[in-house]
Parts: sequence; C-alpha cells; structure tokens
Amino acid sequence: MTEQESSGTAQGLGEDFGRRFVQGVQRLLGENAEALGELDRRAGDGDFGTSVRAALSQLDRETEQEQPSTYRQWLSALYRGWLAVGGTSGPLFGVFFRELAKAGEADGTPQVEELVEALAAGQAIVQRYGEAEVGDKTMVDALAPAVEAMRRSLHDGEPSQHVLEAGEAAAVEGARSSAESLARRGRASYVGEASQGVIDPGAAAMALVLGAARAAADAGRGEQHPREVDTAWLV
Repeated sequence: MTEQESSGTAQGLGEDFGRRFVQGVQRLLGENAEALGELDRRAGDGDFGTSVRAALSQLDRETEQEQPSTYRQWLSALYRGWLAVGGTSGPLFGVFFRELAKAGEADGTPQVEELVEALAAGQAIVQRYGEAEVGDKTMVDALAPAVEAMRRSLHDGEPSQHVLEAGEAAAVEGARSSAESLARRGRASYVGEASQGVIDPGAAAMALVLGAARAAADAGRGEQHPREVDTAWLV
C-alpha cells in the first residue's frame, strides 16, 4: 500500500464520509420502510417499519440539536436514534451503530480497515445480545458474510472500493438467503414456518446499511455518476 493509499481520503472514505453515510442510511431506510415493514408483517410481528420510521425521526431531532460535523458525531446521532426505539430491533441496531461510531480517531474519518473492524465489533455485540448465528434469520445473516468478505478483500490487498463493494454484495446475498431459513431468534421465531420464503427485514436493512457505506465512499472519491444502491431485490 502506498503512502497516499494509507490516508483516509485515498482509502475512499473522504473527510465528510460520516455525513454521507448517515444521510445515505436515512434515505435508504426511509424510502424502504414500507417494504421492510411488509417483510415483517409476513414473517414477524409487523412492527419493523414503524421502528425504522421512529428511529429516523429521532435521528432528525438528534442532528438538529447537535449539529454533527465529524464521523463520530454523525454515527453517534444515528445510534442514539435507534436506541430511543423500543422492541427488539431498536436496541440491537443501536448497539451496532454505537460500535461503528468508535471507528478511527474521535475527530477524524476512519480508514477502511478501521471501518471493517468496527463492523466486526458491531457484529460481535449484536450476536452477544441477540444470541443469533448465521441461519437464525436475523440481521446477522447479512452482517456476518459482509464482514467476512471485507476482511478477505483487505487480506488480498484489494483497493477500498472493492472492499466495500464486496461487503455490500455479500450482505445482499446473505439477506436474500435468509428467506430460506426458519426464524429461530427474535419475535419472528414465534410464527414458525410462516417465516420461510420471506427475507428477514433486519437482514435486509443491514444490507441497505452496507450499501449506504459503499455509496458514501464512492461519492467521497468524487465520482460523477456513483452507482446507486440496488433495492430491487427487496420486492
């Protein structure tokens, strides 16, 4: 890796990555809240779309009050938004984003390696609190393969663009594969076989989060026509 590539900007994140990432998460989850809620109505208790909207509304209040400017401040607003939501998903997404907020230095933008390790830490805490493994039909079905793919890409010396693309692709594939499983954790586990054939909404949301990270990094490189996050697989 060259000296230039070791900097945050050369790693494809950019100084304003935190704002772009959080606003991307907000846009993608907001635009797809109805679809996520429909998945939960088919395979769970049906409240996930409401939880998403509540978290994003709280995020609006947090950003208006705190006026974040750094990566850590933006991610902190996001995790506080989710922690204000009850149920199962609010606390789990909240502690996940809290781990992401710890990436890098307090006033700087994390490098890709630091972001990947923060994602791994987020996976670990979600699994510790949620007691879920891959195949249990939870957000872990998207997050775990994404972390694995990103670590493998880093190990192979691939550029940051490929690292983030690998994470997004693995997360989407993991989310889509969750349709094949029976829910064994969370409230969705109460509906038994009714959950089979339906993508887990938490895994779907996590795939959108990974897509938002990739798109935010693309924009940070100054691409004139960055690739949009594909959401067609949700329906």
